[in-house]
Amino acid sequence: MAIPIAILDCDLLLHGRGHKTLDRFDLDSVSDNTLLTQFGFPRDFILYLVELLREALCRRTQRSRAISPEVQVLAALGFYTSGSFQTSMGDTIGISQASMSRCVSNVTRVLVEKAPQFITFNRDPSSREQSFQEFQRVAGFPGVLGVLDCVQVAIKAPNSEDSSYVNKKGFHSVACQLVCDARGLLLSAETHWPGGLQDTVVLERSALYKQLQDTEEGWLLGDGRYPLRKWLMTPVDCPESPAKFRYNLAHTATHEIVDRTFRAIQTRFRCLDGTKGYLQYSPERSSAILLACCVLHNASLQSGLDAWTLERTEPLEQPSSLKQRPEDRDSQAEDLRKQLILKHFS
Repeated sequence: MAIPIAILDCDLLLHGRGHKTLDRFDLDSVSDNTLLTQFGFPRDFILYLVELLREALCRRTQRSRAISPEVQVLAALGFYTSGSFQTSMGDTIGISQASMSRCVSNVTRVLVEKAPQFITFNRDPSSREQSFQEFQRVAGFPGVLGVLDCVQVAIKAPNSEDSSYVNKKGFHSVACQLVCDARGLLLSAETHWPGGLQDTVVLERSALYKQLQDTEEGWLLGDGRYPLRKWLMTPVDCPESPAKFRYNLAHTATHEIVDRTFRAIQTRFRCLDGTKGYLQYSPERSSAILLACCVLHNASLQSGLDAWTLERTEPLEQPSSLKQRPEDRDSQAEDLRKQLILKHFS
């Protein structure tokens, strides 16, 4: 009896705790309830995701005892939705914590490569008109192409102690500039910015900024931290008329969609929820994980899942308004906003 035990122990040393599972793992053997509670998604979506990523994951793991795409996807989903490499998670799918970490890296890289496929800002006439109609149904605000915000995701302090990652609240973070539509689908997600940058600086350096300079119809909605532009409508400071007050109410109700969307992403992907701790990775890898979760959010929404898994219960944090220098004022944008208020909110 001693010989078989010794052989088994050597096998575990060579291949890891779950090596016997690698060839035999069957996704169908995991219950629907386990998939939802431990991996955050229903079976149909997980199967779709496995097929979507299978070829790329197989290319990355061409070893003789490669971990299957099914196991890699479950390992990554387990981390994204829990924020940890718990041993119990690995036991469910038969791999070690070290293997889980490698799986998360592989799946994250592949999802980031898929980002242009799932996160796109389509501005053709038919898409633009559909956007106008869907947003106007929310609170009566016309001409909206998307709602814009810049959010923070907590990370560990970079090894270089780069102060640019310390945000205004005093913790290290990466900033993510998001635009979403009325359904909570992300149209743009730029996740690689140091958390210490002001929202306006992120916007001006972003690919989105360059993309929208030639916009002739419609606009984004941004809160008071952003400058008023012809393609970016912001609230009126100290509204002194009923029309301006109604404009601000419609603006707030519509803009809240992006806040709800990011809270839903944090709720589903608890690795991003700062109340549970921070991402224990470099800014670059943290940004990649954040973008991977954004891709999964869109992929799940496009597959028919609900965009918003949590309704906000606490009051919205009111942003401080941008202190705009006279030379930064856009008189054409101010005239456009006045016309908008006069026509639609008077």
